[in-house]
Amino acid sequence: MKLGAFSVSLTVKDLAASRAFYEKFGFTAFAGDASQNWLILKNGDSVIGLFQGMFERNTLTFNPGWDNNANPLEEFTDIRELQRQLKDQGVQLLVEADETTTGPAHFMALDPDGNPVLVDQHV
Repeated sequence: MKLGAFSVSLTVKDLAASRAFYEKFGFTAFAGDASQNWLILKNGDSVIGLFQGMFERNTLTFNPGWDNNANPLEEFTDIRELQRQLKDQGVQLLVEADETTTGPAHFMALDPDGNPVLVDQHV
């Protein structure tokens, strides 16, 4: 099962303060919109998202169809197929992608410790 690009989506109280903090670790913003309270930062292959007021908890995020630079992949497993595979294995989903659609969609599950796992396809 190939889930695509991986990042940790961090729930932050102050986007500017968090950005300044992670920039000290060598991260630089490469996507997002600070005026909308979210940024994606990168340091090498490490990717973190900073989200102010969007998520309740820090979230593991996978993006089918993207590489680690948010570039579309020519070949990837569609999110609806990933969802079917997980459901066939008994994974319960909090949010499901509409399987009658194509293109962008997302689903979400909780791991056994209550950590959100978001699978979010943008292509």
